[in-house]
Amino acid sequence: MELNTIKPSEGAKKSARRIGRGIGSGFGKTGGRGHKGQHSRSGRTHRIGFEGGQMPVQRRLPKRGFKSLTKANTARVRTSELLAVDAKVIDLLALKEAKVIPNRVSAAKVYLSGELDKKIQVQGLMLSKGAKAAIEAAGGKVIDV
Repeated sequence: MELNTIKPSEGAKKSARRIGRGIGSGFGKTGGRGHKGQHSRSGRTHRIGFEGGQMPVQRRLPKRGFKSLTKANTARVRTSELLAVDAKVIDLLALKEAKVIPNRVSAAKVYLSGELDKKIQVQGLMLSKGAKAAIEAAGGKVIDV
């Protein structure tokens, strides 16, 4: 095989549509653009969602819901992950030093998942009801800030 003999396989190359070349081409006269209107003219452009001046659907429909701005900065921590932290009082800084949560987060919430078999003290963290009950049941303590 040589570079000057390389050809695309049969049927791989389709010839371009020849618009405005007579009625026999199938795209003569109006060139497949129909009659009149914005799309038949040259220079036709409009932004996405434009409905010809009619109130667009994204403005007609009511806006619902809420997106939390702090959700990305809050880490989720399992109760079983707290056992990996070697500190008297487990707080945000202790979790970061133990590499349980990334450094970029500014808050953490502890959820009940896994077993707790040692006494731990938790300070300055958000806790689910189940996590708080599990910590206290294991003989631990929750210090509110």
